Amino acid sequence: MSTQLKTQPKVQKITKDKNPLFDLIILGGGPAGLTAALYALRAKLNVVLIEKMILGGTVTSTFQIENYPGFPEGLSGMELSNLMQEQVKKLNLEIKWGNASSIKKVGNQFDVQVDGKAISAKAVIIATGTEASKMGIPGEDKFRGRGVSYCATCDGPFYKDKNIAVLGGGNSAIEEALFLTRYAKKVFIIHRRDELRADKILADRAMANHKIYFLWHSTLKEIKGKEKVGEIVLKDLQSEKLSKLQIDGVFVYIGSKPNSDLVKETVKLDKKNYIVTDESMQTSVPGIFAAGDIRVKHLRQIVTAAADGAIAAEAAREYIEKLQ
Repeated sequence: MSTQLKTQPKVQKITKDKNPLFDLIILGGGPAGLTAALYALRAKLNVVLIEKMILGGTVTSTFQIENYPGFPEGLSGMELSNLMQEQVKKLNLEIKWGNASSIKKVGNQFDVQVDGKAISAKAVIIATGTEASKMGIPGEDKFRGRGVSYCATCDGPFYKDKNIAVLGGGNSAIEEALFLTRYAKKVFIIHRRDELRADKILADRAMANHKIYFLWHSTLKEIKGKEKVGEIVLKDLQSEKLSKLQIDGVFVYIGSKPNSDLVKETVKLDKKNYIVTDESMQTSVPGIFAAGDIRVKHLRQIVTAAADGAIAAEAAREYIEKLQ
């Protein structure tokens, strides 16, 4: 006689969550984003970092960094970036590559669209940084990559024994001009004023370099050439006169603009489109934080970006804990 179970076992269907909820999404893998990840991971938060290009951000294109604490001999931007990456990778940071296009709050969480797919978290840190400002003059777009550059360490070796112009007078312009003297025959620094804005130690080095020439009270009006850059048109801001200079390359360092299009309709921005935060890196939307060059601040340096990232991660942790 066969036996039959009087009751059947309950079968539970197991489904995999297609859109897992993270504690924290960090947008941007520069010094601010990597430092935020370090602090958040050490706090045992479930973190994902989203980067569209390269970890380290614009720091990776800096030839020599001499003002970051702990490195008295200095180091390259790539070296510092690699050290930061190594530190977070030891904590098993999850990284997703893609371009974030929007942030939307849904209940107590945020949905970030990355290349058409939603990634959700309880809090978000925006550390998307800045990009180089363009001159907006005739010839700039035409000759980009054919004599117009925004990265000396990327393109400097192509200008061995050639004449180069560097536009700008701040730290970035002077640091890169000094780097370019390794290759170029002559480096002409074009600056609107009659003195540099760069730190005095850098300005003194530039003044003492026999390969560097200064064109004061000047600005660039046009870039000319055939297949590549061959000539630039300069304007003397005192006399209003135009002049021409035979040149093989133009490197532009006239400032930067924030990568804030992602949140221009979401959080409060200032007139220059930098994100407004309080001292805890909190934006106008609770749960969304900003860190690094993307936010309104007095000094945009690697050390201040790292500090912002640490503060933002701690503030995000506190915000997340209050949700529970």
